[in-house]
Amino acid sequence: MRKLFIRPLVLALCLSAAAQALRAQETAPNTDAAGPVPKTINEIRRERGLTDTHNLFVPKGQWVFGGTASYSTHTNDNYKFLVVEGIDSKGYTFRISPLIAYAVRDNMALGGRFIYSRTLLKLDNAELHFGDSETGTNIVAKDYYALRQTYSAAAIWRQYIPLGRNKRFALFNEMSLSAGGTQARFANDSPVKGTYETGYTLSLGISPGIVAFATNNMAVEVNVGVMGITYNHAKQVHNQVTVGNRNTSMMNFKVNIFSIGLGMAFYLSLIHI
Repeated sequence: MRKLFIRPLVLALCLSAAAQALRAQETAPNTDAAGPVPKTINEIRRERGLTDTHNLFVPKGQWVFGGTASYSTHTNDNYKFLVVEGIDSKGYTFRISPLIAYAVRDNMALGGRFIYSRTLLKLDNAELHFGDSETGTNIVAKDYYALRQTYSAAAIWRQYIPLGRNKRFALFNEMSLSAGGTQARFANDSPVKGTYETGYTLSLGISPGIVAFATNNMAVEVNVGVMGITYNHAKQVHNQVTVGNRNTSMMNFKVNIFSIGLGMAFYLSLIHI
């Protein structure tokens, strides 16, 4: 009797275990047929080290205040440059660009930048000579005046890439979308003949750079424009009579040495009371 009772019990347990194993095999993902499971974006970022807390450079919630400024002047007195002789001129160039940004994520900031520049040139005399004094061509420019002002506002996005784990040096990539306007006045000869110009500019640019902390909150930044798309429109009115228009577009994929910027920035964490 005992054998007759044990045998059916063992048989029932074996059938139950086999059914559970078959059910688990049916519900498990078939990796052989569908291939490996694709990695999520967070897993990919973790493998690259973008989410590593040891690589934290700008924490979430930090504010960035900074900007660049430059001023230069020039004066020429009977100066000669290549084929241009007798240059008498003076002028200046002023440029300021404040910046404000907020770290919406670790090592990522969104913000805005305002750019204003003003350039003045007064040319009293300049002579351009081709050939000798008897049979050559001479072009003389006198009493030339030019004043140009540009202003623009840009929305920026920054991604910081720390260099090592010392949290003092980091690379960054800045993308900006900007729009602005220009005003210019040109005058020459006597009696005066003048031209007034207005226009606007739309641009999308990428500017990588490097940041280095000098103190706990103050940093020095250097960036350079390497890529950009720009569209310009200008309208000129000459002597309040003649009207001219100019449209230009440019796609640039090279380093622009004239767009190198050096500035200071303050990284502050505001305390909430």
